[in-house]
Amino acid sequence: MSDVKVMIEVYSQELNGVWFGVACAEQEILASSFSASQQSTLGNLLTIIPYNMPFQVFHEPLAFAKDTFVSLKKIYDGENVNVSFPLAYGHLPAYTQKVLKATLQVPLGYVTSYGLIAQAVGGGPRAVGNVMASNPFAPIVPCHRVVKSDFTLGGYGGGLKVKVELLNREKRGFLLSKDIKVNGGSLRVFPVEYALKNLV
Repeated sequence: MSDVKVMIEVYSQELNGVWFGVACAEQEILASSFSASQQSTLGNLLTIIPYNMPFQVFHEPLAFAKDTFVSLKKIYDGENVNVSFPLAYGHLPAYTQKVLKATLQVPLGYVTSYGLIAQAVGGGPRAVGNVMASNPFAPIVPCHRVVKSDFTLGGYGGGLKVKVELLNREKRGFLLSKDIKVNGGSLRVFPVEYALKNLV
């Protein structure tokens, strides 16, 4: 987006008992969120959007927001979504952008670790964890697919119960790990069952 101050449009919508929210400007998504209540979802969005930009909360989503909500619900339900979301990264620190873009590449049905993302983009596991904790694009950037190196779950802003539910819906029965291309290198990902078996 340009330096001209534009109005951020904030929308929320309830779909099957879950409130999804999106903040957008000029057909770019600045933030997305979901939770069990509208108040919590809107609160998450308002803590993420740049403090120096004007915003307005709308009650009836326009076409762009409606389409985004449909995709957010599919991601939440563990469905494969082949949508290239127009995410507004520009106001975020360079390292945060690297971590988020790497996490975005983790495919449905797989998990990776904080440490492996750190190897792919630089920094350390704790730095990656800090970015995951403030992920502005949940669940588009699937921070729920990032776990600790021993495949225990680590943290999750929406609570570990929600992380488990998301991962359970994403099981695809894959058996082998694989490498994916990230940041000019590779990132190893593992079947989501590796993380879920620790919970049994």
